[in-house]
Amino acid sequence: MASCNEYIDFICSQISSVGVVRSRKMFGDYVVYVNEKAVILVCDNIPYVKIHPAIAHLMTNAEKGFPYKGAKEHYILDVEHCDSALQVVRILEEVLPFPKTKNRKKKQKA
Repeated sequence: MASCNEYIDFICSQISSVGVVRSRKMFGDYVVYVNEKAVILVCDNIPYVKIHPAIAHLMTNAEKGFPYKGAKEHYILDVEHCDSALQVVRILEEVLPFPKTKNRKKKQKA
């Protein structure tokens, strides 16, 4: 089961005060970016965030799960509780790196 657009829109609206929020569809599910950093992975309408020491104190009671087969375990983010979700997203946006850019070699004409 893939994630639905309405739920992605809800997540984005819940965290919109953190910065520039956008989503990108990937393999039927979504990645939610905040200020161009991948912060939330949404699979089957479940929002996951990376297990990171910077948010451990906020996620002590959070459920954990695997977003897809072969993935590392993640926290499940409770986006229904906007204030706590915003705290988690703000911290992750600060500590997570920007995505690596792909080096694409330009084809040279012979």
